[in-house]
Amino acid sequence: MRAVKIYQQALSLCRAVIRRMAVGSLLLVMLITTACIGPIKPVPTAHKQEPPPQFTDTADAAKSSEPTPPQPVSAPFSEAALPLPVPGIGQPDSPAQQEELPVVESRPVQVVAQRESYSVSNSVVGMRNNVPLMHSPVSVQVVLKAVLQDQQAIRLQDALKNVSGVQPTATGGEYDNFLIRGFSTEYGLFRNGMRLTNLVYDLANVERIEVVKGPAAMLYGRIEPGGMINVVTNKPSDTPYYSIQQQFGSYGLSRTVVNATGPLTSDGSLAYRLDLSYRDSDSFRDFVSRERIFVAPSLRWRPTNATEFNLSAEYIHDDYVTDNGIPARGNRVANVPISTFYHQPGFPRDRIEGPMVDFNWSHKLSENWVIKNGFVARFLTYRFRSVPIAYFQPLLDDPTTPMVRRGIYSEDFHRDTYNVFLDLNGKFETWGIKHNVLVGGDYYQLKTTNSGFFGVNALPVDFFTNVNVFNPVYPSMDPALFDTLRRNSPNDFGVIKDSWFGLYFQDQITLWDKLHILGGGRYDWAKLSQGFSTTSFNDIVRENLNDDKFSPRVGVVYQPWSWLSLYGNYSESFGATNSGRTISGQPLAPKAASQYEGGIKMEFFEGQLTSNLAFYRITQRNLPAQVTDLAFSTLGKARSQGVEFDLAGRLQNGISVIGTYAYTDASLIEDQGLAFDINGNIVGTTSGNRGRSLPNVPLHSGSFWLKYDVQHKPLQGLSVGTGVYLASERQGSLENTYQLPGFVRWDAYGAYRMQLGPTRLTAQVNVYNLLGQRYFYASHISNFSPAYNMPGEPLMVIGSLRLEYF
Repeated sequence: MRAVKIYQQALSLCRAVIRRMAVGSLLLVMLITTACIGPIKPVPTAHKQEPPPQFTDTADAAKSSEPTPPQPVSAPFSEAALPLPVPGIGQPDSPAQQEELPVVESRPVQVVAQRESYSVSNSVVGMRNNVPLMHSPVSVQVVLKAVLQDQQAIRLQDALKNVSGVQPTATGGEYDNFLIRGFSTEYGLFRNGMRLTNLVYDLANVERIEVVKGPAAMLYGRIEPGGMINVVTNKPSDTPYYSIQQQFGSYGLSRTVVNATGPLTSDGSLAYRLDLSYRDSDSFRDFVSRERIFVAPSLRWRPTNATEFNLSAEYIHDDYVTDNGIPARGNRVANVPISTFYHQPGFPRDRIEGPMVDFNWSHKLSENWVIKNGFVARFLTYRFRSVPIAYFQPLLDDPTTPMVRRGIYSEDFHRDTYNVFLDLNGKFETWGIKHNVLVGGDYYQLKTTNSGFFGVNALPVDFFTNVNVFNPVYPSMDPALFDTLRRNSPNDFGVIKDSWFGLYFQDQITLWDKLHILGGGRYDWAKLSQGFSTTSFNDIVRENLNDDKFSPRVGVVYQPWSWLSLYGNYSESFGATNSGRTISGQPLAPKAASQYEGGIKMEFFEGQLTSNLAFYRITQRNLPAQVTDLAFSTLGKARSQGVEFDLAGRLQNGISVIGTYAYTDASLIEDQGLAFDINGNIVGTTSGNRGRSLPNVPLHSGSFWLKYDVQHKPLQGLSVGTGVYLASERQGSLENTYQLPGFVRWDAYGAYRMQLGPTRLTAQVNVYNLLGQRYFYASHISNFSPAYNMPGEPLMVIGSLRLEYF
């Protein structure tokens, strides 16, 4: 008990210190850190200091986009340099430089105009080892840190609007979830290639965001077929760098971000990094607010040139108000102000908090063989204390008094996640044929327990309440009453343990340096154990479901010239576990999918501008859908087919551009619907929703962002930019009973950078939705509700001051 009290006191002290830092003391802390640690510089050596390849690194991400002197990257490849290159912009060194460049003493780089590029040439996530994108038969799109900074991206959805075929969904504010190629990610996000538990991700320590299109289950396990989203975090640097940024904006937004990195030893073998942020904000939505603390320290140790150890941690404390948006009536979202709130004001904010630890190492067995191993554990506690909008809304369309039905949700969740992987990657030749072989295995486990008071289960007492759609008058409700019920009369207990073990292999064969042939597969053994009770944990009867599947992937790339690649692939996936139960109490069958894809990749201006054109067709089986407040059903089969185009990079004379377009035709092609009697009993089946479009998927969507860095005095250091983001009309529900209107959103940006001795000051302002467009995102297919439509932000302004020392 003494240890627990000490921990609680330390945690309270940490929160208090961080809050004080956020309102003005962060700069002082950073300067003290600089003085204590000092700008330790690596001692020049006669031999190269090339870090070994890591699973969690990419060739471009190995160097930060922060302005630092050039460093060797983790694996050699070719790329033409930009004119007037600035180090750390995601542009790799040439192979010759990587082999011959020694470590030299670091000196501050005097830079005024921003030269960061939006293009990238290599990625790890698509092939699970460092491969040029032009050699990969997979569509991978990357949003670099330069883009995140220029657009002042705070959330994942702010960044992913720059990727074709990706749409956010309405989740209530507690989780990040997206549709890729028409299919939900089912809250599955990845951090450095390792699967995360559900939360809203903070971008304070993010180096870049990678999106793999299509089924990636062959390398990463049970992933939805649309694709996967991988967040690549900042790594410790050999070169000292310190920054502090203060953002402020509409609706009370205040966000402070601090970054510090550098060597801890004179030879640079041990380096550290610390990223932290504090956010306090209200919202354009009535009664909605958020406060978040995020801390992410990390260490990197290279005892030899062939071996590297990485240890990182994260802690998040996120207090927020759950918000499901605005309901639909008839065939449109209700015509009410977008600020209208239908939950209950005055309840405590919901909370997600907990730590994460990540340890990985790599060792070069020889020049061409590398072994990599890692472990990640995350422990999150969720405290829900709200009155959310219910799934089913029997009174929404009442012609005289339309009402929004709400339930009670006073529960505690605990989610513990464990990831382990072991990879062996090697390159060799046989009779003139080049091989890049990957063999490995991984294990994933997610254990969820919940207990508390859930209004749906409180029958025969009805704890549902209703408020008018057009004029919500909130009834008097005492949060303490429901907290007492949670502690003394809980009625909802659940345990879910979802785990799988997978073995995978992959070989990319290169012939004549122009033809790249990929072949590989993965075998998964999966187990789901779950149980629920309305009385106690001891009364839970677990249901166990075991599945196994082989998931192949083959692909080919033909590269007649260095700037052109023609590619194609076929892949299958073993989808994520379908949570929930049928009306009869049986677990749902797992999802599975297959994809055919072909496309063209091109580079222009010596690799400064890259593009990807993809044609695909995905078929998924056993999609889930909610049929009652507590029960689910599988729908049959859905298909998504379409065309995607992505363009990103730098033209010339300081002009950078991002362009995307997606044509997405996603619909149900088979559906075994259920027919019910007036008492809710199944009496037969129907053709269901066969032929109808999947919800929240626009047929046409796209974006265009253009930035100009002034190249000449007296305005050198000034950058301006503008962008548009659009989507056509979408269906709001699986039955296609209502539609979300199409929209075009217009953003603008301006920044000025000036050198102040050894520091650089950047003043920046971003304006979002200049025309005040009214638009919405619906929930995804498995828990759609006509009441779940999240409005997009109206006209908003975010300003920023960032001071950097390097």
